[in-house]
Amino acid sequence: MLKEKIKEATAKYNDLVQKRSTLLKEADTASEVKDIKEIRSKITGLNTELDQAKADLDDLKELEKEEQRSIAPEVNEGPHHRGGGSSKDKLEIQKRAINAYIHTRDASNAAEVGLKSQDAEVTIPKDIKYVPTEEVKTVADLSKYVTKFSVTTSSGTYPIVKRATGKLHTVEELAKNPELAKPEFENIDWKVATYRGAIPLSKEAIDDSAADLIGIVQNNANEQKINTTNDAISTVLKTFTAKSVSGTDVDAIKHILNVDLDPAYQRTIVASQSFYQYLDTLKDKNGRYMLNDPITTTSPAMLLGVPVIVVNDELLGNSGEAHAFIGDLKRAVLYPDRADLSIRWVDNDVYGTYLSAFFRFGVFQADKNAGYFVTAGTAGN
Repeated sequence: MLKEKIKEATAKYNDLVQKRSTLLKEADTASEVKDIKEIRSKITGLNTELDQAKADLDDLKELEKEEQRSIAPEVNEGPHHRGGGSSKDKLEIQKRAINAYIHTRDASNAAEVGLKSQDAEVTIPKDIKYVPTEEVKTVADLSKYVTKFSVTTSSGTYPIVKRATGKLHTVEELAKNPELAKPEFENIDWKVATYRGAIPLSKEAIDDSAADLIGIVQNNANEQKINTTNDAISTVLKTFTAKSVSGTDVDAIKHILNVDLDPAYQRTIVASQSFYQYLDTLKDKNGRYMLNDPITTTSPAMLLGVPVIVVNDELLGNSGEAHAFIGDLKRAVLYPDRADLSIRWVDNDVYGTYLSAFFRFGVFQADKNAGYFVTAGTAGN
């Protein structure tokens, strides 16, 4: 299964490379300025898709390496049986143990097959994958765009290298070397928090189900985690220096992109739905709309060559308010992630018991100069 996914991801990546090569050739032969601009806009969109495709392919290859490293000479299939088995066999055994825990609430078997368990709590390993349904993909996952790293402790410090401002000096032959500027670091203190939520899995559904329940649990938990991480990241984005734009031309946004932001920063726009509507009404001096529609369903819209990620109004403000973050998301936000999903049966006065999910992560501002929180005075109707 994993090899097939890698094969599909490789084919998708190679196809995008071929498309970009074709567009580059078209740009070389195009004579009209309008055609060149249109081709450049398409190439920018393809570059974004290529980066995502490359990241997906790298993740799959890393998962394959991890799977190969985790192959053990023996895999415990139960308290009284031992036998040889591959990493795939081990994952299948672990999946059965998690399903057994959901059905019986007994974590003892989970511990015997190598799963973390404590006080009737089971942690689902990252190796056990479940592909989310299409509904999850319709919501932008902001954690993909920030500096995200796995941690094994509850707190720590993450050093960020400040942009170098020093210069080299000319030196005469055999002269003493001048003192060079030392790299400057800014240490960001982080601490992960625990987030909890209920999985809507009824006792009747469990009793009547013979299917794999991990998919149900992980899919719902993944939806809740995306909603939670988006809320945490947007809270940090709202702490950046505030700016406002108004009117029907794009000059104010150009000033933020071209002048206010340091040229070293990458540019991304995270726009609320109302701010996206405002962007969609902007026109150039010739009356042409500036926002370029996505080339594919998975690629973002583009404004002045900058990708635009759309989120709900409520993430960046109130319904009907036009807000956006404009800047470098990777430099702006730090995301330490414990990465584990834990599930546990919890008593409840009303429902008797329900299945609870636990995540641990943190979100913090990293580089305060990496972006601006922008409000549009007049959103398009």
